[in-house]
Amino acid sequence: MKGTPLRAADEASVPSARTAAPDADRATSAAGRSSGRFLARAALLTAVLSVAGSVLGLARDQALARLFGAGGETDAFLVAWTVPEFAATLLIEDGLAFALVPMFSLALARRAQGAPGDPVRALVASTLPRLAPAFVAVGALVVVCAPQLVGAMAPGLPEHALAVDCTRLTATCVVSFGLAGYCSAALRAHRRFLAPAAIYVVYNTGIITAMFVLGGRWGVRSAAAGVAAGGVLMVAAQLPSLLRQLRRRNDDDGEVRAVPDDRARPLALALFTTVLLFALCRQSQVLIERFLASGLPSGAISHLNYAQKVAQIPMTLSLMLCTVTFPVVARAMADGDTERARDRVERDVALAACVVLLGAATVVACAPQIIELLLQRGAFTAADTAATASVMRVYALGLLGQTVVGALARSYFSAGRASWYPLGAMAVGIAATAGIGAYAVGPWAVTGIAAANAAGITVTAAVLLAGMGPRSVPVRVRRVLGDLGRPVAAATAASVAGALVAGRFAVPAVSLAAGSAAVVGVYVLLGRVLRVQGIAPALDSVRSVTRRLIHGRFGFSSRSRRPR
Repeated sequence: MKGTPLRAADEASVPSARTAAPDADRATSAAGRSSGRFLARAALLTAVLSVAGSVLGLARDQALARLFGAGGETDAFLVAWTVPEFAATLLIEDGLAFALVPMFSLALARRAQGAPGDPVRALVASTLPRLAPAFVAVGALVVVCAPQLVGAMAPGLPEHALAVDCTRLTATCVVSFGLAGYCSAALRAHRRFLAPAAIYVVYNTGIITAMFVLGGRWGVRSAAAGVAAGGVLMVAAQLPSLLRQLRRRNDDDGEVRAVPDDRARPLALALFTTVLLFALCRQSQVLIERFLASGLPSGAISHLNYAQKVAQIPMTLSLMLCTVTFPVVARAMADGDTERARDRVERDVALAACVVLLGAATVVACAPQIIELLLQRGAFTAADTAATASVMRVYALGLLGQTVVGALARSYFSAGRASWYPLGAMAVGIAATAGIGAYAVGPWAVTGIAAANAAGITVTAAVLLAGMGPRSVPVRVRRVLGDLGRPVAAATAASVAGALVAGRFAVPAVSLAAGSAAVVGVYVLLGRVLRVQGIAPALDSVRSVTRRLIHGRFGFSSRSRRPR
């Protein structure tokens, strides 16, 4: 009661209560540090395997260029390649992941709160039986409508029949990518990143193997057969890990049933609709490019493809952190902790921008050397190198926009709610891409198409950033703009310095090494001077990883260790 004196026992308990608070604070701080270390290790593991997948992707493109060159046959395959490109974006990288990761995060939160049964297995039982037949139906539709799809995507393509054959072979990836994307989303929500990060390693391995084994008999169709085989390997690489996660609950939980929820179904349908339409709209940039390039001389589509694949490697690496932390943001939103989600998104955008701009500066400074070393062999000539390098430099101007769109789009869908704003922002960017491309393709050919791509995605990034607030994680827009402006200045100076240094050497390997070293040196120096967020943590991480590798103490575990 009020005014009652403390008893002796109460007085004795006061010191322990006072000391308990600092202990709790220390425990919370230790847990935060442990979680941060786990995220760092997960991001590093994902980055390493993604680099391995990208290296194999380059080897795949090198094999394609060496075996089939940059002519009409390769153009035909690359038109068919639109199917796996769309499927990867819709079902693995963006669309399905944006919808499923928040759903699994919410189910995991309900499991942690002691909800009856197992909400995670109930979610699988209520979603996978509906999605799998949809994947099969869409794949069958692509097979049947392949001639019409090729005619719509590339009306001026000479090798129409070959493109139709390749499209029908790649249509199987709609099913395999859908299942692979489902497994990836579920595993990442469970904070399991090894198997999802390895899928492009096995995928590209399948394509490369098929080209060398079947290329002599099937020609470029062997690459399409490799896409089909690689998709199956994607599922096989993840399924055992997912099954282990779903079996983790004790058997005494009872039978898991998917309880119908009429209120949840419209919400889930709306979420899947908005997410898939956004991803489809984003990937339609490729359709615009190939439509415009199909009327240009033979090889134009190939030059665009090779330039884009190489130029986007820095963007892919920069988004690895966002891929790892997206389940963290989704879980924070599921718990109602918008401040933690906001801080995480702001840091992610700043760090991703720091990484991608360093890569973009290197691409601008050393594009001819990169393409010559990677692709100029066999049927890929010096003229192809010059054309591809000029396009790649222009593509690099849109890499920051690509990264910002990838990072912010996750924020809009992290709460597991349907949002039409990202689709509207992407539609504005696509309209800009189409309009600028139609105007620029005449005077500047493939370079004009690449410029339209860079301009359109930058417009989308600006519109997405302007709309942050009640529709998504409420980031501080001015702070984000400040975090983006400083590395842009550093990257601009670094690209100029790198180009000047690279131009002093005749040997491509030496020129690339010297130019890249100049880019990194100038970028890091100016980054420290301008206080670019991400430079100091990146250097600390490199030093830490180096020490671990030297002493043989580097490891990866999802289990938190107790602070010593």
